Amino acid sequence: MSLLFDSFWRAVAYCLHPRVVALSFLPLILMVALSFGLGYFFWEGAVASVAAWLEAYELLQAFLGWLERLGLGALRTVFAPLLVLVLATPVIVLLCLLLVAMFMTPAMVDLVGQRRYPALERKHGGSLLVSVLWSLGSTLLAVVVLVVSMPLWLVPPLVLILPPLIWGWLTYRVFAFDALAVHASSEERKQILRDNRGTLLLMGVFSGYLGAAPSLLWASGAMFIALAPLLVPVAIWIYTLVFAFASLWFAHFSLTALQRLRAASGVAVLDAEPRETALPPAPSLPLEAAQPAAANTTRLPPPEPPGAP
Repeated sequence: MSLLFDSFWRAVAYCLHPRVVALSFLPLILMVALSFGLGYFFWEGAVASVAAWLEAYELLQAFLGWLERLGLGALRTVFAPLLVLVLATPVIVLLCLLLVAMFMTPAMVDLVGQRRYPALERKHGGSLLVSVLWSLGSTLLAVVVLVVSMPLWLVPPLVLILPPLIWGWLTYRVFAFDALAVHASSEERKQILRDNRGTLLLMGVFSGYLGAAPSLLWASGAMFIALAPLLVPVAIWIYTLVFAFASLWFAHFSLTALQRLRAASGVAVLDAEPRETALPPAPSLPLEAAQPAAANTTRLPPPEPPGAP
């Protein structure tokens, strides 16, 4: 848990880094341009279609009539636009997440690696193609689960549990993979994801609840529906910052876990090496045996020169 909170506060501090703030504007610009482009061409048609669809439900019409008797008849005019914004929110969230993962996460992981782990070896266990396929596959699976679980959202407790849980699972899958794609090998990445699955999912779910904060803007209803052109860019920027924070959180956590894994593996390898056994001392030889044989022979006198008496 200490690693969880330590990486959390480090991610908060890194969100104030000028490089991170500058990087957050690229997904913002792309998403705002895409949102206003789609709104310009499809907004009126979408609102008209939703309004016609709502007119077919007598129960909903009875509910709107009850609101009119309470003096809240203005809600009838904004109900269809508000519903279009609510339905468009999951699409905005998914696109923001993918844009942050594509344009911000590699730069932020590199920033964390240079500042905190400059000596950590980069084994490049995940290529760009694998990362893109992993993100798209996880997103597709999350969308399927999201659509299938929508009828359960009508149950009040489940609407506060299921969407953040799905967003959290997707956040954990995408950002945890990207955080380890450069520095870890494929085996190291799988082991870290397996050993820390519960903690990483908890981080993702917490990020999912943070990502639900911009949706509170649509709860303003009729009062602020006219400010949608202003509120949509604000909501997109909040989504971008939330996912940038989540990416930094996963980067700090995952790289620290990778460093500890390699340190533990290094200790295990050293302990597994066979130790050299000390050889018994050589038996001492007797003094006579240790001396050369020439030492036991008697030295002869030198020969006399010729002609000596």
